[in-house]
Amino acid sequence: MALTDYTSYADAQKHYTKEALWDLFDGTRDRFNIAHECVDRHVNGSNVALRIANADGGDEVITFEELSRRSSQIAHFLKEKGIEKGDRVAVMIEPSLPFYCAIFGALKVGAVAVPMFTLFGPEGIRLRNGDCNPEIFFTNAEKAPEAEEGGAKNVIIADQAFLESLKDLPPAFDWDTSGGDLAVLQYTSGTTRLLPAAVHHNHRSIVTLMVAALYATGIRPGDRFFCPSSPAWGHGLWHGTFAPLAMGVSTGTFSGRFDPVRLLKALQDFKITNLTAAATHYRMMRNSGEAENFTYSFEKLSFTGEPIDSETAAYVEQVFRTKVRSMYGTTEIGVIIANYPGASDLEVRDGAMGKAVPGVEVEVQRPDGSRCATGETGELMVRKGGQWFPTKDLGRVDEDGYFYHGGRADDVIISAGWTIGAVEVEDAILSHPAVAECGVIGTPDSLRGQVVKAFIIPKTGETPGLTESIQEHVRAKLARHEYPRQIEFVTELPKTPAGKVNRKILRDQEAQKFSAAG
Repeated sequence: MALTDYTSYADAQKHYTKEALWDLFDGTRDRFNIAHECVDRHVNGSNVALRIANADGGDEVITFEELSRRSSQIAHFLKEKGIEKGDRVAVMIEPSLPFYCAIFGALKVGAVAVPMFTLFGPEGIRLRNGDCNPEIFFTNAEKAPEAEEGGAKNVIIADQAFLESLKDLPPAFDWDTSGGDLAVLQYTSGTTRLLPAAVHHNHRSIVTLMVAALYATGIRPGDRFFCPSSPAWGHGLWHGTFAPLAMGVSTGTFSGRFDPVRLLKALQDFKITNLTAAATHYRMMRNSGEAENFTYSFEKLSFTGEPIDSETAAYVEQVFRTKVRSMYGTTEIGVIIANYPGASDLEVRDGAMGKAVPGVEVEVQRPDGSRCATGETGELMVRKGGQWFPTKDLGRVDEDGYFYHGGRADDVIISAGWTIGAVEVEDAILSHPAVAECGVIGTPDSLRGQVVKAFIIPKTGETPGLTESIQEHVRAKLARHEYPRQIEFVTELPKTPAGKVNRKILRDQEAQKFSAAG
């Protein structure tokens, strides 16, 4: 039996092996190509590969056959342009037929696909161009001038007319890549550098990815999958696109300016059974006030990016009729902890990220490298290549092996000697009925070193007594010293491109204010 035939947690532990992962694919270590595994081998009549919900209300349905044929034609086009194995090909297009054909066409010809976020301006483009130096830059008509201003060479407007211009090229392409050949450069949405590091993925990276597909998003043949995250980022491209397609499972996504109500309608109309999304997406669906007005077919739900607040988790279970399960990892190390969607024999504990995925060793450690006691907070570490690799996230583990997220290591607030987690305070604040969104940081304080400060978007604007109401609400839910001593009401919060609250920007702003005040 294949790993896809098992759904229970017990079977995952019993039957998982690295070789069993390879058995899910056609290729070998010496001859392997992501485009073949995700597209060409699944061509069978009119079976659907992609369903795209456009922000303007239209839907786009793409079959495996069309995706295979048109991506092969782009591969031939790239070969005619002199693109060779290892050359970089940038793709800055919203999810659409041209986007996916360009990505898979580049992979077929042996080039390295570089997806780029469509909201990058000329400076963001210039930074990435300078880093990876793409030979071809696929984009749309709107972004082409910005791409050229950002220094891109060989800018090609890849739209429906472009695809039609290639229709006389052969509908198949004889690819020649190995598992070790570089396939994708994925820029992270990190915030610690002006240019976040590009993560290098080779073709066989998709084999390891299937651990996340099987146990973190719970994908199985027959699912109707959906991931609204942009494929310019790891979650949208690897977990939302490559993973389901590799199993021959149709997947869906969102294109254009995000609208939670439009997403809800797509989830209903597409009869989606398996949804993976960022915690922010679930929160936005809840805050829309419209989720109860649609009907759903959900069997499995998962989230990533950041912890989900308890109020949203409870709301999702009530409205979508199933618990939303956490998956945890990073672009660099992959998914290492999951709640095994579809596994009826694993309890989903409130607030828990789940348990380690098969084949991965995770531990919570103190700064000196020793193992933390049960319930003790330390840094989450993963063992790779015989060494412990830091995740830069805090966490703890309970007596049954469930891991809990404690926030980023740099999100810890030390106030008057007390250690306070920003995530826990945010969770308490978000359970207040008047709060839509919030971000919590430690702000400098001459007496206490730091105090907790919350930046809050209220649902209906600031009202008299709201500050005190929120503070009392947090005092009642957490320890008395953990409440936000300072609250600033805002109309928007800085976000990373992946949709997470950018606490670093908030911290930097506060540090500048404190320094200026002398």
